[in-house]
Amino acid sequence: MKDTIFTGAATAIVTPLNEKGIDYDKFSDLLEWQISEKIDAIVAVGTTGEGSTLTDEEHKAAIRFCVEQVKGRVPVIAGTGSNDTAYAIDLSCYAKEVKVDALLLVTPYYNKATQKGMALSFEAVANAAKLPSILYNVPSRTGCNLLPETVAKLAENPYIVGVKEASGNISQIAKLSSLVGDKLAIYSGNDDQIIPVLSLGGKGVISVLSNLLPRETSKMCHLYLNGDTKIACQMQLDYLELIDALFSEVNPIPVKAAMAAMGFCEDYLRLPLTPMEPANKEKLLSLMRKAGLSV
Repeated sequence: MKDTIFTGAATAIVTPLNEKGIDYDKFSDLLEWQISEKIDAIVAVGTTGEGSTLTDEEHKAAIRFCVEQVKGRVPVIAGTGSNDTAYAIDLSCYAKEVKVDALLLVTPYYNKATQKGMALSFEAVANAAKLPSILYNVPSRTGCNLLPETVAKLAENPYIVGVKEASGNISQIAKLSSLVGDKLAIYSGNDDQIIPVLSLGGKGVISVLSNLLPRETSKMCHLYLNGDTKIACQMQLDYLELIDALFSEVNPIPVKAAMAAMGFCEDYLRLPLTPMEPANKEKLLSLMRKAGLSV
């Protein structure tokens, strides 16, 4: 198997924003807390990090800041995918310049692509940047589904080392695992399917939940992988209601509200995203308190 970028939980980290831009003081505090809580890796400027509404300069600055703040203590994976392959190559090559550990490459969205087009795009980016690359399949957001057969072909590329599977289709993930074997790492892209994906040979999760519960999310993964499956399964079940609340509105609206309640950022999002509806927010905060968080 190729070198695994991380095993366990990687936080798809929020980007603290305010009216002036990125709040780097809050970002620093958040990254330091995540590392102190034993998170296994950080994913910077993905969907949860609001990469879609950051300027190009902000996107690059956020990636650079994460690398400089983390200082190699855990892997930093940069969200550099795009529906424009040339742009993804440019951003990925920049990420290499600032020494990220790996890339997260989402399937093309809106214009979409055939399976052939997706494969050619992913290979073009990975080969240009020459960095370990994790593919990201999230059909509910992109409108296209990266099929197991396509991933199996891409697994032959030396730079393509993993896939974040957020299709929600366990049957598809099972087929994927059967086709790729140990050629690349499979990560759950859904917090309510961490244990099911691990049971199919997965290596961990790229998580929204771990923004607020990094230690516990990592522990869940490592317990399962170390053979303590009963406790890990119970943790998955115990957090289901909280996970549902974190996705009761479009991500990252709820997790931004959660992290603001914990003092790590303002509850500030850029349009078209808006702050969480009061009733949904109160339910989320209640479940956070139930989980032992002080909010």
